[in-house]
Amino acid sequence: MANIYDIAIFGSSSGAVASVIQAAKLGRNASSNTPQGGIQVEGLGSTDIDNQAGLKNSPSIEGLGLELHQRLSKHYGRLEQLEDVLAKGLKVPEVWKFESHVLEKVITDWLAEYPSISIIKASLLEDGTAVEKTGTVVTSVRLTNGQTVHAKYFIDASYEGDFLAAANISTVIGQEPSSQYDENVAGVRDDTRYTQFEVPVDPYCTPGDPSRGLIYGISPEPFGEPGSGDKHLQAYSYRLPLTTDESNRLPLYQPDGYDPCHYELHRRYIKAGGKLYISRFKGIPNSKTDLMGPEAVLATDLLGMNDDWPEANAQERQKILDKTATFTKGLVWFFANDEAVPADIRNEWSRFGYCLDEFPDNGHFPRQLYIRDARRMVSDYVITQHTASEHDGEEHDPFPVAIAYWLTDTHCVRRVVRDGVAHNEGFVFKEKHHQWRPFGISYRSLVPRRSEATNVLTPTCLSSSHVGYGAVRIEHQFYELGQACANACDIALTGSAQMPVQDVPYDILRERLLGQGAVLDVSLVGKPDFSVL
Repeated sequence: MANIYDIAIFGSSSGAVASVIQAAKLGRNASSNTPQGGIQVEGLGSTDIDNQAGLKNSPSIEGLGLELHQRLSKHYGRLEQLEDVLAKGLKVPEVWKFESHVLEKVITDWLAEYPSISIIKASLLEDGTAVEKTGTVVTSVRLTNGQTVHAKYFIDASYEGDFLAAANISTVIGQEPSSQYDENVAGVRDDTRYTQFEVPVDPYCTPGDPSRGLIYGISPEPFGEPGSGDKHLQAYSYRLPLTTDESNRLPLYQPDGYDPCHYELHRRYIKAGGKLYISRFKGIPNSKTDLMGPEAVLATDLLGMNDDWPEANAQERQKILDKTATFTKGLVWFFANDEAVPADIRNEWSRFGYCLDEFPDNGHFPRQLYIRDARRMVSDYVITQHTASEHDGEEHDPFPVAIAYWLTDTHCVRRVVRDGVAHNEGFVFKEKHHQWRPFGISYRSLVPRRSEATNVLTPTCLSSSHVGYGAVRIEHQFYELGQACANACDIALTGSAQMPVQDVPYDILRERLLGQGAVLDVSLVGKPDFSVL
């Protein structure tokens, strides 16, 4: 008879790490495929904790997310400082930041503390036969290494939602029209201000002549009707650690396949009077920074280059990785070397290089993209703009399992021609007319419709609109949601019959989470100060 795990977790996100560790803490035998820590071990060292003027979201950090930072602080010899920050309610962004290779070791050591965890380094089969179901109960999953994983409960903790799709659980990709959930910042944005071109840039191969086609990076798609929906996704990027430390620095280099034509947009932007940005330090230890993606109009966000990712197979995703890595390496080399770039900016970029102690198995370049948005589950309860809105918001949900304390943050989705010039479209961030608020993330957003699956949860592809997802897609919140999912599974496993995840008693789950240090009362975490945002 096949070994049956209590819980099987799929994905490599922060939510996967939290799910499998919490399951093990509760004495459950759990399996997971490559829970190495997602984007946090792929370059994101400057965390989204207390890093914005006008907000202090550290009071919402809880449970395993806080334990992770305690372990990191112990490594860096700053644990006493972290405890002082927490005790006094201080805002010290640097105490939450880390190096990716350090986090990877911390997670590896953490996982090794629990012998009940089985790490299976294989992916779902892609032939449509990966998931076996009996009615609404998933019974097993077939993997690319030939193994079949049997479990009582399953958690999709991936960024892409591949397991959800394979299990025929409803998901959505892209932007809903503003009319679907009555969201006034949803769909095609008529007024995208954040990271918008501040100077007019001609988008045509032959300036002024639309018949000659568009330069690289500009989509031929019409601007469209404001508020309409589409399948575009917010731009991915690489969270790229760089350093000025000569002893740990690999100079920026021109990659194989570099095409100077791919940066014509940047040359025209400079010629039109636009100013390129310069990498800056953000408090990451050991003289490191990480390129975030949206630091400027033409930074490292990959507008229009990642829309195919969610539904692509492994081979197609590798092609996207190769293409976007070449473009990104070429971009930072361009900043440091192309004669179109002002000398002072070239000189500043030339100070930086790749970190020799990061990603040695991949030429010191991140192995994965920052998957900011892919499939999102569609359940009976959907997190929307109104869940996160202060003035036109809905009532706070009575079933919170974590606090979302982040802006409704969705990056631009495309770069098109509007009124004859290049135009970035889709950013929702620091909107003055949309005053967001912290809110409780409902347990109901983690579970599918009862008619589709009764033993599956997701901490990372939770039921939300494109705009709503922007407030919940933060890594430390994935830790908290992964912890909640594992606890829900443990509670469901206590009975003699297999309890549907939709029937897990919230009062029991709530008391369990509070006992593990969770913060569930949104009134305890404060609110943002919009006068400085």
